[in-house]
Amino acid sequence: MVTPTKKYRALAIFGTASDVGKSIVATALCRIFSNAGIDVAPYKAQNMSNNSGVTHDGFEIGRAQIAQAEAARVVPTADMNPVLLKPNSDTGAQVVLQGKVCSTETAKGYFRDTTLWAAAAKESLHRLMEKHELLVIEGAGSCAEMNLYDRDFVNMRTAKAANAAVILVADIDRGGVFAQVVGTLAVLPPEDRALVKGVIINRFRGDIELFRDGVQMLETMTGVPVLGVIPYFRNFTIDAEDAVPLSAKVDPAGEPEAGKIGVAVIYYPHIANFTDLSPLEHDPAVSLHYLHYPRSLKGYNALILPGSKNVRGDFEWLQKLGWEDEIQAFKEQGGIIMGICGGYQILGRSIADPHGLEGEAGVTKTLGMLEIETVLEPEKYLANTAGTINGTTVEAFGYEIHNGRSRVGADCHPFISVSARNNGAACDADGVVSNDGKVIGTYFHGIFDEPAVKAWFLSLAEPSYKPQRAEKGRQENYELLAEHFRQNLDLDKLFELAGLLTDAE
Repeated sequence: MVTPTKKYRALAIFGTASDVGKSIVATALCRIFSNAGIDVAPYKAQNMSNNSGVTHDGFEIGRAQIAQAEAARVVPTADMNPVLLKPNSDTGAQVVLQGKVCSTETAKGYFRDTTLWAAAAKESLHRLMEKHELLVIEGAGSCAEMNLYDRDFVNMRTAKAANAAVILVADIDRGGVFAQVVGTLAVLPPEDRALVKGVIINRFRGDIELFRDGVQMLETMTGVPVLGVIPYFRNFTIDAEDAVPLSAKVDPAGEPEAGKIGVAVIYYPHIANFTDLSPLEHDPAVSLHYLHYPRSLKGYNALILPGSKNVRGDFEWLQKLGWEDEIQAFKEQGGIIMGICGGYQILGRSIADPHGLEGEAGVTKTLGMLEIETVLEPEKYLANTAGTINGTTVEAFGYEIHNGRSRVGADCHPFISVSARNNGAACDADGVVSNDGKVIGTYFHGIFDEPAVKAWFLSLAEPSYKPQRAEKGRQENYELLAEHFRQNLDLDKLFELAGLLTDAE
């Protein structure tokens, strides 16, 4: 049993760089502290990601914070990610402030004055601190980007506001771990460097005993204890946060692996909610490839057009590269095509943007494989939704995040009969299926998280498909993640830094 020695304590998980595993570390710690009986909650002041989700009360936040809240066994709220930046061009992003769309900003405009964003983030931080015994705070990027330091309210400024002990995460798999840790600490101002109380070395491959001298050297060089060296994990899955994982197969040479169901995913420039595909990617019967450049799809069983943060722009990119002919050829071969959210809109006849939400106002004629016409509207539609796939008993669950409203043709076959929407909207239907049943569109993000839906889809692509192993649910994966970290962390030191003591102490 663990009890707090002080109220309103926090741990801040900061990185030596982007994609070192801060989100996964924070998720693991949320479950470890929750298992110890601590009322813990996650927090990330600002998140830049097109992977977002919907809270139970209808607000939009980063998927990583929803996962961390699930791991902590608390209800996710907008305060857990008060500023969400959703890139929709190379230089601009939609700003979601405390769960609602606020504006669209260029990078230069956003960073010109961060006072508004910082004030909202601080307000949310204080609300969470009032409600919970402990916060696990995730930083953004590197905590030592010195050219942005004065405007960075996500890392050290948040740690100070929360009186948090900082744990620095480094990724040994990318190489240069000594330079990562020593260099980060060297450039931090002395008062901020003093906040760093521990280091976690992430993504270690091989025999950890061979790095024991490396741990000693790091501790000698920095004066900061190494709290653990975390090996790669392979027997469970936790979604990545911001981008398609480096381990994913993007434009691989050759066709899908022999004997597996080939699934191609078009990797547009503004791909969004790629975690929709994670259950397929991790199924041992599936060979899933992200494809950026056009190629023949002859060796694939199914093609998925995922979500997009700039759907008209991504369709124009798709046309320019020559994808349209390959998609049409795949359809004529009888392959299964599915569009999710923006991909669903692309499969329709047209997308109109009368307000110029994603660029210049106008109408774009799209693939025309489904009889729908979409209009982008200023107010974003947010909902957690449930229903049943028509013609089956398969229950589907998902979350909707879209500006587009799609008008469905009279002769269209609805995909899902909706039974519940938490935003109070009508429970009618979602999505469309073509007359031959080969082309499917849906607004349900996370649709494949339900094993029965995934099995239904893969059986459609390959009738001989049979699940090869029992599916692990998200809660089981959080437990496995927590145990993996418990075995490789100095838990006594970790709990001490969090202001927690065990009864034995």
